[in-house]
Amino acid sequence: MAKSFTFKQFHIDAHQCGMPVSTDGVLLGAWANIKKAQTILDIGSGTGLLSLICAQRNAHAQITAVEIEPSAAQAALQNFEQSRWAERLTLKHQNVSTLVTTPEKCAHFDAIICNPPYFNNGEQSHQDNRATARHTDSLTHQHLLEICQQLLNVKGTASFILPAVEGQLFIELSDSHGFVLTRLTEIKTTPTKPVSRLLIELSLEVHPNVQCDRNELMIHRAGQYSEEFTDLTKDFYLKM
Repeated sequence: MAKSFTFKQFHIDAHQCGMPVSTDGVLLGAWANIKKAQTILDIGSGTGLLSLICAQRNAHAQITAVEIEPSAAQAALQNFEQSRWAERLTLKHQNVSTLVTTPEKCAHFDAIICNPPYFNNGEQSHQDNRATARHTDSLTHQHLLEICQQLLNVKGTASFILPAVEGQLFIELSDSHGFVLTRLTEIKTTPTKPVSRLLIELSLEVHPNVQCDRNELMIHRAGQYSEEFTDLTKDFYLKM
């Protein structure tokens, strides 16, 4: 996996980070509903990819990135400082749970974005930083939803990307935490492959007569990037 990656308006240097640039991160950052948000929280920021995409897409938002793994936090901080949006990007090297204090003192965000850990079992990487990024031992989905419930503004949205099976379980779990599924995009790599990822948007605001916006996105068609994938990511990838 590449240790550095250059996008149209920013550069990511991963250094020793466990999970550098991924298609999942680019998809989520490009898809999330953050254009009108004044404050955005990036949970588990890794190299800072999602925060930088949000800064590019939203010219006014103040963005807080939280990362617990030391080398990832250092990489994100350097990537932020070298970007054109440094004054709007804040890196907190801490556990996201520490942002949750009392309801009166809690900071609330218009949008939360997270590419969460998703391996619930199986052999973990021998690299501690990579294991932290990929396994739910460091942040269970239940705990993540509890945190989002406390930190999200009532009219805000929380956006995630997960593998299909884990994503469906995550959606079911979110209901017990007061969330409503407002958008869902099923990702396929090719027309003949099963759904591999789910892009999930949750809200705490209930609209009785509003249905969830559901659609499908194909990454490749006929051996090339699909039109819908290109349209979504063309502002970021150099070769799009």
